[in-house]
Amino acid sequence: MKRILWKIGAGVIVLLIIAILAVSFFLDGAVKRAVETIGPRLTKTDIKLDAVNLSLLSGSGRIKGLIVGNPEGFKTPHAMSVQTASLSLKPGSLLSDKIVVRSIVLEGPEITFEAGLGGNNLGKLRANAEESGGSAAAQPAPSGNKPAGNKPGKKLEVDEFLITGAKLNVSVTGMRGQAVPVVLPPIHLSGLGTGPDGITAAELTRQVLAAIEQAAAKEAGSALEGLGKGAGGLTKDLGNGAQGIGKSLGDLFKKKN
Repeated sequence: MKRILWKIGAGVIVLLIIAILAVSFFLDGAVKRAVETIGPRLTKTDIKLDAVNLSLLSGSGRIKGLIVGNPEGFKTPHAMSVQTASLSLKPGSLLSDKIVVRSIVLEGPEITFEAGLGGNNLGKLRANAEESGGSAAAQPAPSGNKPAGNKPGKKLEVDEFLITGAKLNVSVTGMRGQAVPVVLPPIHLSGLGTGPDGITAAELTRQVLAAIEQAAAKEAGSALEGLGKGAGGLTKDLGNGAQGIGKSLGDLFKKKN
């Protein structure tokens, strides 16, 4: 009898492990699909994500190979590239109306700030997210089912959002896609959506992009001012037009900051 009970118990444990692995695999795929489906609706750019690994038990996970494309009209390859990012969430909140994310950490991302007299790529991404609003974040319909229409997605709470070790590439429209590398200081946001109603994916995207744009603009101002004064062979190759753009944009960012 004991041997039978032991076998039954062992079988239950094996089935439980398989169930957890299956749910985790489904959750990983769901997160990846959400990023690649909802993300482009918000930013109006291509977004690619290589992989998501999320533990349902601990709530910890990693995101690998995230690339956010540039808005139409900009020449640099992409707006942001993240090799690895870590996140921690409250597992029980996945079943509630508001998902609680304890932390998101972007480690060593490569961010491009491409500026011109008509604005910059990060500002355009932010504006796209503002225009999209909550409608772009509607829940995508499950495979094989009818569209979900305007059904709102889950609300979010992000207790801490940190970008560290970022490399900023500063470019001016007309530089033929070339960029000047600049070190970007850490960006730290906290208490996003901590109220009872939380925030939407669009609101979270807008706030994060606004913080990145502000920090990037501050560092880009000095780089563009230096370009305006003459950046060696690059400035000579671009001619006096780029020098004037660099100086005027440098002055503009100085006034903003």
